[in-house]
Amino acid sequence: MSPDSAAYCGQVSKEHRQKHGQFFTHPQAARFMADWALQSGVPELFDPAVGLGAFFAPVADAENIQCAGSEIDAAIINFWRTDGPRQDAKVVHENYLLSWGAPHGNIVCNPPYMRFQKFIGREQVFRAFQRHLGLKLSGYTNIASAFLLKSIAELREAGRLAYIMPLEFLNTGYGKVVKQRLIEKGHLAAIISVNCEKEVFPEAITSVGIVLYDAARHHSSVKFYTIDSVDELADVLRRVPITEVPVGQLNPAAKWLSYFSPSKFTVEEDLLAPLSDYGHFSRGIATGANEFFVLTPSEAKLLDIGLAEAVPCVARSSQVKGASFSQADYENLAEANAPVLLFRAADTPSDGACNYIWQGEQKGYNRRFITKTRRPWYKVEQRSPAPILLGVFSRGGYKVIRNDSGAVNLTCFHGFHPNFFGVEYVDRLFLYLASNPGRSIMALSARRYGDSLDKFEPNDLNGALAPCPQLLDQLPAGDVARALSCTRETGKTPKWVDDFFEVLRTPIGPAHR
Repeated sequence: MSPDSAAYCGQVSKEHRQKHGQFFTHPQAARFMADWALQSGVPELFDPAVGLGAFFAPVADAENIQCAGSEIDAAIINFWRTDGPRQDAKVVHENYLLSWGAPHGNIVCNPPYMRFQKFIGREQVFRAFQRHLGLKLSGYTNIASAFLLKSIAELREAGRLAYIMPLEFLNTGYGKVVKQRLIEKGHLAAIISVNCEKEVFPEAITSVGIVLYDAARHHSSVKFYTIDSVDELADVLRRVPITEVPVGQLNPAAKWLSYFSPSKFTVEEDLLAPLSDYGHFSRGIATGANEFFVLTPSEAKLLDIGLAEAVPCVARSSQVKGASFSQADYENLAEANAPVLLFRAADTPSDGACNYIWQGEQKGYNRRFITKTRRPWYKVEQRSPAPILLGVFSRGGYKVIRNDSGAVNLTCFHGFHPNFFGVEYVDRLFLYLASNPGRSIMALSARRYGDSLDKFEPNDLNGALAPCPQLLDQLPAGDVARALSCTRETGKTPKWVDDFFEVLRTPIGPAHR
C-alpha cells in the first residue's frame, strides 16, 4: 500500500471504501499502465475512476501531459486535492457511467471492484448503455466490466486503453458482450493475468488482470501473459506470451481464462456432448437465513416440528466426507444431532411450525434480503434430492458426490438433476466427473478467482462437456457397480476408469504447445 492510500484508509472507514469498491492501484502497476498508454504518442491520460490519482503520479513532473478524470466519491477527491499528484488535473465529481459523449486520447483505469449485487443504480446505468451503445447488459454484469465497455466506446482512434480489473468476465456469460467489443475491431493487444493478486490488491478476493487495447493498431492476434510478481511488469511484454491466439479464433462465448494456462491436451469433440443433454445442474436451495431454516433433530423435536415439515438436507460441504453420501451417512449425522433438517412448512403449517414462524418474525428473519421477497417468507424452494452433488468452490480440484441419501442440498453444492434420457447414465456420469480426465475437461469451464480459488456456476456446468452416450454405453453395468463401490471406499476412481475416459483427451507434445 502506498503512503497516500495508507493515509486515506486511516481517515475513512472500511465500510466507505467497500461502498465505493475502492482498491488502490499498486505504484508499479500504475507506472506500467501509464507508460504503455502514453506510447500511443497522444499526450493525454484520462482516468474514469481517479481515486488517489495513482496513474497521474508517474507523470507528475511532465508538463506536456494533460491529465483528467472522473470520480464519484467526494471524500476521496477532497483527500487527493490535498495530498495527491498532479493538482492541475481536471477531475470532475460525477458518475462516469452516467456521463456520456466525451472522447479521450488515452484511458487508464482501476475501476471499482464491486459484485453485481452491490451495483447501486444499475438499472439506470443499463438503460444508458442501451440508449448510447445499443447494448443490453446482463443483470450479472459488474461495475468494472461496465466501465471497460464505456471506455472502449469513448477511446479516440489514436489512443490506447489500459485497465486493471477482475478477470472473471473472461469465463462468464455476461462477459460475452465485453469480449465481443474487445475483439470486434482487432484492437485488443494483450491481457496480462496478475497471479500475485494479493501483492497488488491485498484486500481483493478475485482474479486480477491488465487489459491492453490499442485503437491505433490492428492486431491479428491477442497475446496472453502471466506474472507472478509485480516486478515482472517491467519487461512482461518483451517475453514470449503464454499463449498467442489469432483474433479469428477467439470466440466471445468461449472461456478465455484457459489461455493463461494452456491445456496439456486437446479434447476429442466427436466423443463429447454438452452435459445438458443428460439433465441440468441447479444451485442448491438458498434459504436466506440458514440459522433459522436449518435445524438439528433435537431442535425440531423441541419445537414440535414433525418429519413432514423437516426435510433431510446437506447444509454444509463438510458434512460429506467421502465421494458418496448414503442413507447410513445421513443417519449417522442425525444421530450425532448435526444440523441436517430443513424447515419447510406445510401449506397449512402445524401448530409447532406456526409458533416457530412467529419466533422467526420476532427476530427479523422475514426481513432478510431473500426472505422478504418470498410469499410467504418462510416457504423455501421445493427441490427433489439430486443424485450428483458438485462443490461450488474449490482449490486444487472440485468435490463431487454420489448422493444416495435422499437429502436435498443447500447452496454449498450444485445438484445434478437428470432428464428422462439421462436417468440411466447417472452412475456413469458420476464416474466421469470423478475421474482425472473428467476433472481436467470440466476445469476448462471453471471461473478462477484470486488465491487459486475456482468456482462453478450452474450454467458453467451445464455447458461443460461430457462423454457422448455411445461412449458411456461401452461401460458394462457390472463394471460400473464395482467402480462405484471402489470410489465410495477410496474416494478415487479406479485406474481403469481413468484409462477408459482418457480417450476423451489427446496430450499435446512440447512442440505443439
